[in-house]
Amino acid sequence: MRKKLGHIIGGSLTDGLMMRLTSTASIENAKAGRFVCIDGGVYRFFSLISNIALDSVGDGFAKTNLATEDTFAAQILRKNNFFATLFVKPLIMLDAQNNLMPVKTIPPHCAPVYEAHDSEIALIFGEESPDNNFFKIGTPLDMQTPVCLDLDKLTERSNAVFGKTGTGKTFVTRLLLAGITGSKAAVNLVFDMHSEYGLQARQEGKNKKFVKGLKTLFPSQVAIFSLDAASTRRRGCSPDQEVIIGFDEITIDDIMLLSEELSLHSTALEAAYLLHARFKKNWLSILLQNDSSIKELSSDLGAHPESMAALLRKLKRLEFLPFLSQEKTENSIIKKMLSYLDRGISIVLEFGHQTSILSYLLVTGVITRNIHQHYVKKTEQFLSDPASQSEPQKLMITIEEAHKFLNPQAAKQTIFGTIAREMRKYYVSLLIVDQRPSSIDNEVLSQVGTKIIAQLNDERDIQAVLTGAPDSASLKSVLSTLDSKQQILALGHAITMPIVLKTRTYDEIFYKEMASATKNQPEFSSTKEIIDTLF
Repeated sequence: MRKKLGHIIGGSLTDGLMMRLTSTASIENAKAGRFVCIDGGVYRFFSLISNIALDSVGDGFAKTNLATEDTFAAQILRKNNFFATLFVKPLIMLDAQNNLMPVKTIPPHCAPVYEAHDSEIALIFGEESPDNNFFKIGTPLDMQTPVCLDLDKLTERSNAVFGKTGTGKTFVTRLLLAGITGSKAAVNLVFDMHSEYGLQARQEGKNKKFVKGLKTLFPSQVAIFSLDAASTRRRGCSPDQEVIIGFDEITIDDIMLLSEELSLHSTALEAAYLLHARFKKNWLSILLQNDSSIKELSSDLGAHPESMAALLRKLKRLEFLPFLSQEKTENSIIKKMLSYLDRGISIVLEFGHQTSILSYLLVTGVITRNIHQHYVKKTEQFLSDPASQSEPQKLMITIEEAHKFLNPQAAKQTIFGTIAREMRKYYVSLLIVDQRPSSIDNEVLSQVGTKIIAQLNDERDIQAVLTGAPDSASLKSVLSTLDSKQQILALGHAITMPIVLKTRTYDEIFYKEMASATKNQPEFSSTKEIIDTLF
């Protein structure tokens, strides 16, 4: 039997409803972000508690000090004269046939408000089963019923995990990536800046336990690529591939991503275009090899000598990056990556000790640009002849420090802004992980399909993450009450309605559930089949 919490005493469709708490219900159990159900007679309204207030039947009672002096008097006053008002925002409603629909009306006065029942949670958010791609992400506050994301919808668009440092963004991202990999809803490319997703990693908190990475959970479905193979080996695993990028694979677009990091002026970029126009793929090698004759090179190209010299000075830093090579790339690492992705094997690219923002921006930009071009070509081939061409598998690219790629200037000029705006057009989407959402371009934020938001304190960040969200005022008050650990606000395309959750625990129980739920794991009958699949 459902527990009654109170009844509706006022409100409106746009501002939300006011509910009076019953005298038997504890106000301290009525927490902001909690999920409740309003029985309106014709419809059931599923709502979030957005605010809580104390009130009394008259000003005189509010000013009395009896409550602090006499316990018995306080009890009488609470029962007869003092009460609590809860502000609730209906977010979805169900008709008599349990059809979900957006809220376009409100319940009548005195409509009863109940705690949401487990069966109602499952009805709204779905349940995990072998027949679908629903994935448990957490449970509502003070409830044990799991809430699910629809992974098919999640991988249709770009998504984001936001939260200030130390609130568990990596933990939540690891959960999402495990769910996507296990269900094969998409293939993943993870740019793992701090080596936290592929192999085991240290858990935050007092225990400092080690948790399994994607490669450990799904050894046949995940490959480790590494910019620092020695670091990966020290952590107990030889990488499947060591990443070496040739200077001939770097384009002007990749250098534009580095403009802020290298303090590149627009005139220096103009000089780079002149170089590229003359020398094509060899433009960067030619520039770096002409250190002593930069004036002659500038004169030959018709470029300003000072601009060319500035470009050379700034790009000289690239010569000291150990994963870059002057040699021509006959067997490109990008071709190897595409081979894995085309077979449905996810990739975690570890950076090891190469964790500078310069390295991360450069490598991520070069690889993403090439892979996006490949998917554009595959998609066009499929659309031109669906009968003979296989449909591309969805690809999700995970990037950390996303504001470096998606700030207002970079988003308009680089591949990451292009992918975010394209949504699912070419089967490629982003998983954005960031602690400074206010630095991300507003147009990109408006295109994010699903947002998983941990605690944020900065007013600008809170305003930014709720860009495009329905009833952002109510969600803003809910967001401000989140705990610093293991609580999130989930909203968007892959979840039926916004809801505050305690996140699923990433532990031995989770590992066992992933092992039993993993779909279509490859089965090999011989050593030859294993070799053929891997190589």
